[in-house]
Amino acid sequence: MDATFKEDLTILKQLKANLESCILGKETEVELLLAAALAGGHVLLEDVPGTGKTVLIKALAKSVQGQFRRIQCNPDLLPTDITGVSIYHPKQETFLFRPGPVMTNILLADEINRATTKTQSALLEAMEERHVTVDGDCYPLPAPFLLLATQNPIDFEGTYVLPEAQLDRFMMKFSLGYPDHETEKRMLFSQASGHPVDRLEPVTTVERLTDMQLRARQVHVDDAVADYVVSIARKTREHSAVFLGASPRATIALLQAAKALAYLRERDYVIPDDIKYLTPYVLGHRMILHSEARIDGTTLDSVFESIFQNVRVPVRLEK
Repeated sequence: MDATFKEDLTILKQLKANLESCILGKETEVELLLAAALAGGHVLLEDVPGTGKTVLIKALAKSVQGQFRRIQCNPDLLPTDITGVSIYHPKQETFLFRPGPVMTNILLADEINRATTKTQSALLEAMEERHVTVDGDCYPLPAPFLLLATQNPIDFEGTYVLPEAQLDRFMMKFSLGYPDHETEKRMLFSQASGHPVDRLEPVTTVERLTDMQLRARQVHVDDAVADYVVSIARKTREHSAVFLGASPRATIALLQAAKALAYLRERDYVIPDDIKYLTPYVLGHRMILHSEARIDGTTLDSVFESIFQNVRVPVRLEK
């Protein structure tokens, strides 16, 4: 373990502690968010209001000293309200680009499913290509760029379902859920003197986060583990209960997330347990079950359990 790796681990532990001080009792979700950030992937948080989705995202932005912008999505939001717009300047007799909120390190798209499909599509180029095109000109986004979107799974009035093409560009999807009794009680006292986010101190910079992303990509992946990833993805396409399986983009995202998770867990190599642990969060939102299967009570969890039972796990790895 070299000195840089040790320094990265120290920073990641401090970053994890920062987020856990703002979102109590959600260690798993904090780890997932950090893994996605380290892998350079976008995250969709689906949960009811008031569970701490926005707080978690703001805490991450403050901890890495990144530029943070928030978009409150609604049906009146236009694509140019996100990407920016070219405005004619009379004195210079030319059009000048006025950047939109997408020009940031961490972008929060709150209640993304309330934006129209046309506006949602404005984010596709930014999510995949890391740049936006306005009036024929291409503008690169700051590095790193992370889109963290939220949506309410309960309130469907005035919402627009995210198309499969956009869901496929989110590396992970997960929920925070309600805290348990003791955790919710601790929350009451933790905010007695103000919100924990207001007291957060940065632990690193976006430049260091970019460097860590590059090092996380160098985590070793054995050929047998790569076969394991591909086999799982292919089984999702062949399963009798699945109408739409995981795409090749999903296969790549699963391996990238596994590398980041291994780095977080102080390893420079991926193990099959990393893949199995992340599969529901990385592949679940990209899959669609047959309507007959849903009627019969089949769930994604049962599908994944069936797949895991039918894919051979590598038992011996050589680095």
